[in-house]
This record gives sequence, structure tokens and C-alpha cells, in this order.
Amino acid sequence: MDMFAGTGSISFEFASRGCRNITSIEINPVNFAFMQKIIKELEIAGVLHALKYDSFKFAENTKTKFDLIFADPPYDHKELEQIPDLIFEKALLNPDGLLILEHSKEKDFKNHPRFFENRKYGHVNFSFFK
Repeated sequence: MDMFAGTGSISFEFASRGCRNITSIEINPVNFAFMQKIIKELEIAGVLHALKYDSFKFAENTKTKFDLIFADPPYDHKELEQIPDLIFEKALLNPDGLLILEHSKEKDFKNHPRFFENRKYGHVNFSFFK
């Protein structure tokens, strides 16, 4: 699952690397329309399923489990820090699943019980949870 998919660049990257069942969640109508256009052009409608939905509400309500969840919320999102808890409380990952959360250097998830690694690329941070 690609939460806060934006224009879908991560989702399209997943597809290009052989992922065959991708769920992309994006609430912005312009970004969602762009994703729909590219999905059609690439003829990957059976692979990439874009939903115009709030990522938090989707996570609250879905019964689907994922091998990988990539979350790239706006860095100033007031609920950014709750994303790992939401994912694990709702049991959205398969047993060997992985959550990757993109965030600014101002956020630190090292004390989260499911955290296991942080990677920094310039001002961008990726925290990994399992």
C-alpha cells in the first residue's frame, strides 16, 4: 500500500519492479486524476488500484493486510506520529510485513517498539518498522 500516494511515483515504481497488487491511497482530486490517467496509459489497472480516499480513514476501515506499506504524509501533518501505531493496532501488515514512513529530520521514531532502522538522505528520513 502506498499511503498519501500523491502523483503515484512510489506506486508506479512498485509496479515497475514487479509488484502485482498495489493499493494507492490519495485524497487530492488533481493527484488522483493524474494517477488514473497514468494507470490507463500504462495499462496496469489490474495491478495498481488507486483509491480517492483519506489514508487514515482507509487504514481504520480496511480488512486487507499488506506486505509493505509506504507512508509519505505531508511532513507537517498533525497525525504523522500516529501512523505507526495505527498500522500496528489495525494489524495491517502480514507477519513479515514492513512499514516505511518518510518524514523530516525533526521526527524521531527510535523509541517506538516496532522501529528497527532509520535511513537519512539529505533532509529526508525513512523510518522502518516491523
